Amino acid sequence: MKAVAALALLVAGAQAAPHYTFPKLAGTSDWSSVRQTANFQSNGPVTDVNSEAIRCYQRAPGGAPETTQVKAGGQITWVAAPNIYHPGGYYVTTPMESPLGAYEQPLSAYMAKVPSGQTAANWDGSGKVWFKVFQDMPTASGGQYNWPSNGKAQVSFTVPQCLAEGDYLFRIEHVALHSASAAGGAQFISCAQVHVSGGSGSAQPSNLVSFPGAYKATDPGLMINIYNNGGKAYQPAGPSVFTC
Repeated sequence: MKAVAALALLVAGAQAAPHYTFPKLAGTSDWSSVRQTANFQSNGPVTDVNSEAIRCYQRAPGGAPETTQVKAGGQITWVAAPNIYHPGGYYVTTPMESPLGAYEQPLSAYMAKVPSGQTAANWDGSGKVWFKVFQDMPTASGGQYNWPSNGKAQVSFTVPQCLAEGDYLFRIEHVALHSASAAGGAQFISCAQVHVSGGSGSAQPSNLVSFPGAYKATDPGLMINIYNNGGKAYQPAGPSVFTC
């Protein structure tokens, strides 16, 4: 009985444990060009897709102190703290010891161009202005999904070459689907302030969405039984990825 009680405490503690944030871009310091999120201490997720927090999960209105310079066609790398994971129903001590957990995590990235007359440091990102630039997809095995972002400390994205030069917000989103059989799953979000240079400006981003507004809590990419999906292909939430 004592052993069972001890195991229950371990499982409960792991499920309540902090998860992760995305506090910086590679080569920068924490919260320098990334807007400090409300979970910077707790690491807790956003669970309401209709809240303003779904945009950048900011701790307070306003921008970050700096804006990072990036090249169109180049890479932008986010750093996770700690590594990307989320415990599942049988998680005990580490993600590697979980037969179900740590594999339920679609990763996506969005950008939004700052309007004329404003800067990345003072724009709030409101309106139908966001376009998706990345969406990872899982492989399926034994009726479950396995995600390429699992366990990573850093994730990199390519800035579209065809973008016009200027200031942008770059939004990273990671969704933990371990409890997504009901509405109100967990999402981990950050927004970075970047200035894109060297872009051709030859294409106008399409499929623009707003946050909130891009998702419904019942979207199949957010409300899904990942442990028994019947072999169905994963259908991500939000728009298709913009390509040049």
